[in-house]
Amino acid sequence: MAEEPNPEPRVTVEEHLETVRVRRAPRHILFLVLGALLGVIAALVLTFVFNGTDQTSEEGYEYSKMQVFGFLALAGIVVGLIVGGLVALLLDRTVGRRSREVRVDRERVRVEE
Repeated sequence: MAEEPNPEPRVTVEEHLETVRVRRAPRHILFLVLGALLGVIAALVLTFVFNGTDQTSEEGYEYSKMQVFGFLALAGIVVGLIVGGLVALLLDRTVGRRSREVRVDRERVRVEE
């Protein structure tokens, strides 16, 4: 038996020109990470610049500098995330208003066997 040759696939191309709006948007994750990093740096500065007191508390607790840094870092990260998120949202609102229209060529290719 002779094998039948494979027929060539039929290719259909549809082109369509349309107009779309393009706007720039800030990367929110970058602002959140930078805010958290600044919160940790602020905790580091607050821990080691201010000496505190050498007295123990009324309950007899004494905290080391690393414990104080840990507490302040937790609070600094939360505050930094909030501030970074707010800055990203404000930039998105102000920069997002400026959008422009561009023409794009949309092409759709279909291969049928």
